[in-house]
Amino acid sequence: MTATEPTAAATPPAGTFWQRRVVTPLVNQLKQGITPEKLALTIALGGLIAVFPILGSTTILCGLAAVALRLNQPIIQLVNYLAYPLQLALLIPFYRAGEWLLGRPPVPLNIPLLFERFAADVGKFFADFGMIAVGGILVWLITAPLATGAIYFIVRPLLRTLAARIQNPLRGASSSI
Repeated sequence: MTATEPTAAATPPAGTFWQRRVVTPLVNQLKQGITPEKLALTIALGGLIAVFPILGSTTILCGLAAVALRLNQPIIQLVNYLAYPLQLALLIPFYRAGEWLLGRPPVPLNIPLLFERFAADVGKFFADFGMIAVGGILVWLITAPLATGAIYFIVRPLLRTLAARIQNPLRGASSSI
């Protein structure tokens, strides 16, 4: 190794995925002046929209919500993408609850069958499965206010604490001495 080659110790560690992709963007937004309340609303709505029971719609819906409410576009999309597994986990429960809410008999919902029916006849597919989607959306609309409020009121104090640490970094250090 020559004197001009960097050593592994000279390069700072990149940090964990969580640190790089979640914590750092939130801290940067707080440093740039976004309020903890606005950031909490962005996170709450991003999480809510992320589980909307129609696959492929959440990116557009998050974008529209961010524009309409003047929320941070990158943060709402970050939350949307991080919550994607939750959307997949909640699809069937939303659809089943929607069937119950609308008094409709359960329809078999398995991925191969859905793809096969969609490929065979798109119009018939939407006729057969459209009301399942409507029921899922209705259940989502019913649960949305409670879920959004819960996320907001859980995240807001955490972001306020983080903002206070950013504004006065010595306060956190002096209390541990």
